[in-house]
Amino acid sequence: MAKYTNQLAQETSPYLLQHAHNPVNWYPWGETALQKAQEENKPILVSIGYAACHWCHVMEKESFEDEDTAALMNQHFINIKIDREERPDLDHIYMDAVQAMTGSGGWPLNVFLMPDGRPFYGGTYYPPKPIYNRPSWKDVLHGVATAFHEKRDEIESQAAGLTDYIHRANSFGHNAAANGQELFTTASIDTMFNNIMGTADREEGGFGNAPKFPQTFVIRFLLRYYHKSKNQHALDQACLSLDKMIQGGLYDHLGGGFARYSTDREWLVPHFEKMLYDNALLVNVLCEAWQLTQKPLYKQAVEETLAFVERELCSPEKGFYSALDADSEGVEGKFYVWSRAEVEEVLGADAPAFCEYYDVTEGGNWEHTNILNIKGTANDNEFLRQCREKLMERRNQRIRPLLDDKILLGWNALMNSAYSKAYSVFGERHYLDMAEANMDFLWTKLKGSGDAFYHTYKKEARYPAFLDDYAYLISALIHLQEVTGNHDYLNRARTITRYVTEQFSEEETGFFFFTNKDQQDVIVRKKEVYDGAVPSGNAIMAFNLHYLGTVFDHQNWKDRAVRTCTALHQAIERHPGSFAVWAMMIQAFTYEVPEIAIVGEKADDYRSEVLRSFIPFRVVQSSPSGNDEFPLLAGKTRTADTLIYLCKNYECQRPVSQVHDLLRLLGNV
Repeated sequence: MAKYTNQLAQETSPYLLQHAHNPVNWYPWGETALQKAQEENKPILVSIGYAACHWCHVMEKESFEDEDTAALMNQHFINIKIDREERPDLDHIYMDAVQAMTGSGGWPLNVFLMPDGRPFYGGTYYPPKPIYNRPSWKDVLHGVATAFHEKRDEIESQAAGLTDYIHRANSFGHNAAANGQELFTTASIDTMFNNIMGTADREEGGFGNAPKFPQTFVIRFLLRYYHKSKNQHALDQACLSLDKMIQGGLYDHLGGGFARYSTDREWLVPHFEKMLYDNALLVNVLCEAWQLTQKPLYKQAVEETLAFVERELCSPEKGFYSALDADSEGVEGKFYVWSRAEVEEVLGADAPAFCEYYDVTEGGNWEHTNILNIKGTANDNEFLRQCREKLMERRNQRIRPLLDDKILLGWNALMNSAYSKAYSVFGERHYLDMAEANMDFLWTKLKGSGDAFYHTYKKEARYPAFLDDYAYLISALIHLQEVTGNHDYLNRARTITRYVTEQFSEEETGFFFFTNKDQQDVIVRKKEVYDGAVPSGNAIMAFNLHYLGTVFDHQNWKDRAVRTCTALHQAIERHPGSFAVWAMMIQAFTYEVPEIAIVGEKADDYRSEVLRSFIPFRVVQSSPSGNDEFPLLAGKTRTADTLIYLCKNYECQRPVSQVHDLLRLLGNV
């Protein structure tokens, strides 16, 4: 029986449950803890992390499991643990505060609040003893506790200043022009391209210096730029980045799937955690790269990554789990790395050829062990596949990393879109079956009353869904409609979009808040616009509004999409790496959005053929016969031939009866 049990023992989050038996008297975020802080006039310590976070585990072992440290925390603070994936709204707010104070952020995020929830001090990881110019955690605790009682005026002033900063940083968009179509020019797109290429690593792929993240949105921008401009540098950098990621240690060469980021420039040493959202976004961009290049490497990576997702991140009910930990047996990466001796033991006489190809040496390529990465050239892919299977069989006998088995609405919707994309590109029916089964799961388990949804599910659905959840869900429904021709998905997407505009809108600017209008436990309703590890919910809503505005002829929705892009245009042009989904929206407005309607008995076959081609920014609807509910399908009578209409603002060219002719009209052939 555990020596200690705190308030987290009743939670469902794997991350919170990891801390349920710390000697720290942790509370979950909620009325009980917040009320206690007010009643006892104590500062609140909020510690934010997630289950797959390596340094979160380190700080827990060093400090939160230490009885003396816990006693200090319990004496002076009301201690609250937050899973950032359960409450991204709180994470955004307090991360902003810490970044304003320190110039950097990360997890674990440790921030000290006034009893009313306003932040006044914080940082990330603190060691048990002072090192590398970092104070010890105990020194921080003593210093904050003393200052709270002896320098209260200064603490109040700091809290007021930080809270004011967060509010001011959230006030953008009020002076934007209502219509900025004149800003959407090819010259502006060229500037974005040049700014992206200014950060490109032309030798190792990716953008910027280590640590390197996949930056899939930037790569997708480059693919679209190449498609329109035929600038070979754009395609080369996009493909170099994907090639290096797949060949490096970021990719799991035995089990498929990608780790979260690389700690080095060469993509060799990953931060070994595997996140659902990264793999969804990478599948998406790999499908698009394959459409443009037909490169077998990209198809193989898609197939292996989706196989990994189904094997290790899929519930029996077809919900997708959140992540796999970086650590196993308390050691980062231990599950994934190899000694030369173990490879030789498993592969015998085949080991030398395998080791040469995958850079396995006696001394190791990382901390005296080996991360598999491709250094050689393959003459016999079947030989390598058989070797990988044998090593995978051995690896499966190891102690596995922790699975974060909570199911998040937004991340599931991202993976749902990835399955739809993979089906549209490769025609594998199983991918469509997975997408539809997952959507049924989300509708059954995460839908609340009326049109509302919940954010997370594990045994039960919890927390009202956030903007990102709804934005990604609407987008997934749009993609499902495209690949199935089932208009019910569009009607669902419209209903949810109406709900979002009612519950999340900032009417003065056209942007959306991250939280709904009824949520009361945050000190500010933030508007998130940066594209980070996941796309900005506001950027995806711009896509949704424009698409659905076209499908249902809602001009105000289309105008709103243009308006938000206009408001951010200057920032997007200067910093396209941080606003790459927005940059793609501006590409769409600049290059124009083809409206494609397919009507006739063979609509399903023609639709599948159309979707196999790379046609960015398009609206696609298909039906066996006309349908007056939708402007693109209205008035189009059924004929002996299946016809394809290419339209702009519902003005359609003379229909064609062959997909090849459509592609010619689009300039794709």
